[in-house]
Amino acid sequence: MSNPDFDLFRTSEDHETLREAVRAVAEDKIAPFAAEVDEKARYPQEAHEALVAADFFAPHVPEEYGGVGADALATCIVIEEVARVCASSSLIPAVNKLGSMPLILAASEDVKKRYLPPLAAGKVAFSYGLSEREAGSDTASMKCRATPDGDDWVLNGQKSWITNAGVSEYYTVLAVTDPDGKRGSNVSAFVVEKSDAGFTFGEKERKLGIKGSPTRELHFDHVKIPGDRLVGALGDGLKIALRTLDHTRVTIGAQAVGIAQGALDGALAYVKERKQFGKHIADFQGVQFMLADMAMELEAARQMVYVAAAKSERQDKDLSFFGAAAKCYASDVAMRVTTDAVQLLGGAGYTQDFPLERMLRDAKITQIYEGTNQVQRIVMARALLK
Repeated sequence: MSNPDFDLFRTSEDHETLREAVRAVAEDKIAPFAAEVDEKARYPQEAHEALVAADFFAPHVPEEYGGVGADALATCIVIEEVARVCASSSLIPAVNKLGSMPLILAASEDVKKRYLPPLAAGKVAFSYGLSEREAGSDTASMKCRATPDGDDWVLNGQKSWITNAGVSEYYTVLAVTDPDGKRGSNVSAFVVEKSDAGFTFGEKERKLGIKGSPTRELHFDHVKIPGDRLVGALGDGLKIALRTLDHTRVTIGAQAVGIAQGALDGALAYVKERKQFGKHIADFQGVQFMLADMAMELEAARQMVYVAAAKSERQDKDLSFFGAAAKCYASDVAMRVTTDAVQLLGGAGYTQDFPLERMLRDAKITQIYEGTNQVQRIVMARALLK
């Protein structure tokens, strides 16, 4: 009954060709700078330029806006392969998708044509402003306000934990536009430009991991926003924000898979070289069982992410469950795999002579951002109980 022409549940040849191309760029142009980027907590400019040159900077932008039109799985593969060598650098394509996804999902043609082509060309980066100091998991309680001023708006307030803040030229920002309106239906989305008067940034956060990706607050002090920068309908901001996260949580799953793969690769190379008691430690069954568990969980996570990516591309109705599940499971796996990888290297794993300790620190954030894994479980449970 077998049909050699029928690809039963595997990535396409195009996807695997893409993986090879991204891996070559990552190994050649990104990996050599990863340790220094982490140590100096500096933006990975070399990675930025390499990703732009190779069309991997914002691969998700559709062709009609000058992009390469990579599907959701292809975009995940780009992020995964970059994260395998440098998690900070993988946030460049990931956050470009996060910041611009509200436009792709809901913006007018005019807004799309204005803001997506420069992103596709690598001339600008895009960030996303949803969280606030007192509105993290509880996004509907945000305080940032946009007040009408004729046809325009005046923005006041702040946003917290904004990835690549200060580097990005454009920001999709969520703000309350109807303070007396129904909670959850009183928020709207706007594009804010870095050059807008009254828009400033806080100091860089000092973080455990992803140190090469700047995380800063956004501050809005009477920032005038032209009315034609509204993204989607007035009052639809939170719906758009949550739909965006359904799609972009999958990319965090991909980042987690990449980090875990990098850690497993490093551990495998080490145990095949390191000798104790007269033989390679790879020959000890206890070590082999650890490696088997790491690889098994990693492959399960990868399959979940790829299935969720396919659902994202098709905009399936059950994406909400699968996006949350993929992000949650893959990030938990990344934490376990990086922890075990450090353990397999023993004392060496705890030093900066090897990238494993960096990968362990980088993995932790994948359990927290774009919705903590506790929130992912709420999302999954709601989907199940609907």
